[in-house]
Order: sequence, then structure tokens, then C-alpha cells
Amino acid sequence: MKPTRRTFIKTGALSVAALSTHGAEENNAGKPAEMHPLDYGLSFVCHTAPFNSVRFWVESRTRLIDDCTGTWTDFYQCGACKSENTFAERDLFMKDNYDFTPVFGGGDVLVFRRPARIHEQYRTVKRASELWGEPSMRLREGAHFEELASWDAIARATASAIPLVSQTELANAETQLRAIIECPTKTINIQPEKKQYQVDTGPIAFPDLAKRSARPIDTLSLAFVAFNAPGFADVVVEQPTSVVEEHGATHQVYHYSNPFSVPARNRLLAVYRE
Repeated sequence: MKPTRRTFIKTGALSVAALSTHGAEENNAGKPAEMHPLDYGLSFVCHTAPFNSVRFWVESRTRLIDDCTGTWTDFYQCGACKSENTFAERDLFMKDNYDFTPVFGGGDVLVFRRPARIHEQYRTVKRASELWGEPSMRLREGAHFEELASWDAIARATASAIPLVSQTELANAETQLRAIIECPTKTINIQPEKKQYQVDTGPIAFPDLAKRSARPIDTLSLAFVAFNAPGFADVVVEQPTSVVEEHGATHQVYHYSNPFSVPARNRLLAVYRE
């Protein structure tokens, strides 16, 4: 029988909260409340420009919090596509192709263009309205969610094929900046004998909390995050990376490289639609 929220609760799940559809939360005053997880199958950034009413699927969310001012901004990293000749009669993909990944937030859009070689337009920032008109944030929170606070609860939700969302909170005491990185758990490893788990998910929009910027979106990079305990996370960021061929030639490509570990507060949430 397909597991439901009711049957899962009977086996030892934690508290459940009912939520509703909401919009973007940007530059809000006051201390941010608990960040309710999005339903990542039902959250999109939509546009209505007559030349291209493009819709992007939201793939992760990063809340950047300024504890000095009590304000925060949400950034929405969207799924990647390929460079294309949109609405052409033929040859729909550009010959010199690249990945195209947008991040929306604070009225801006950061676009990562990843060709096969290092390129000066790898990252560009514009006002979001300049590309396809003003974006409409069509975001849906999970109808119900619960925090999985034990290995048994995590293993049970994983085996039951219940959608999981992770939240990783980071902080920098010197700059007084914090971030909550939220993403659907695309991959999770379970080790029953040792009762271990490990989450590995990305890309996400990873902020550099060590510096303040007049335009906070400039601090974001594409990254993957992994964790197997509540108190730390490992991160690997996409960046120019040197590659040495067998014949000794060296060149650079964009690659996720130089992983590092950071103190973090990790949560795993089971998200339900009914």
C-alpha cells in the first residue's frame, strides 16, 4: 500500500504543520520565522513577456539573512537548460553550446553560462525585469511537513519514497550574516547496519558569508552540499579548475572542485501534498 501522511505518522513521525501557497519573501523586517519547505515539484518562476513567456522550475532556495538589520532576501536557483535558438525553424541548440542556470532574488537575476571553456560571461547580473519582464514567483509550500530527527525516521521516510527537503543553516559571526540553504534531497544514502545516512544534493546557490555586498546576489556561487550529521556540511563549489592532460598540456574548465567543510545546522524534512 502506498504510504500516506497518516500511516507514516503512526510509525513514529514527528509534528506536522499545515501550510499554504505563498509568494517570494524579500527584504522582510524582523527576525525570520522558521522557513517552511517548498514543494519543489510545484514551484516555478513564470514570465509573461510577449516574445518569450518562459517558465523556470525552482531547484533550490537560499535565504540570506542580515542579523544587523533584521532583514533577509530569498534567492531561487532554477533548473539548468542549454543555450538555444528559441522558436527557430531548425537547429534549436546553439552550436557553441553552454549550460544556462538562472538565480532570481532581490529584483535581480544572476545567470551562470557554462561553456566548454573559461568565458568572461560565466556569470552576469541584471535586473530581472530586463530579460523576460517582471517575474512572477509561483511558489508552493508543502501541504504538510515534519522534521526527521532520528536515523530511524530518516530511513523510514527514504524507504517509503516520501519527498525529502534539506535545510542547511550557516552563519558568520564577524559579518553577522546567516543563510539557510534549502533543496530537495535528490540523493540520499542509507547504511542500515551502522545506522548512517548521507545527503548529497545540488546545485544550490551557495553564499559567501565572509563579505558584505551592496548587491547580495553577487556573493552566490553554484555548489553541491553533503552532510551525514546535524552539525556540519561539506561543500564543493563550481569554479575554474585546472586540468592536466596525459601529454602535459594544461587548460581550465568549469568544474566542482576543492571541497571544504563548514559548521552548519542541518535539518531533514519529509514533505507531503496531502
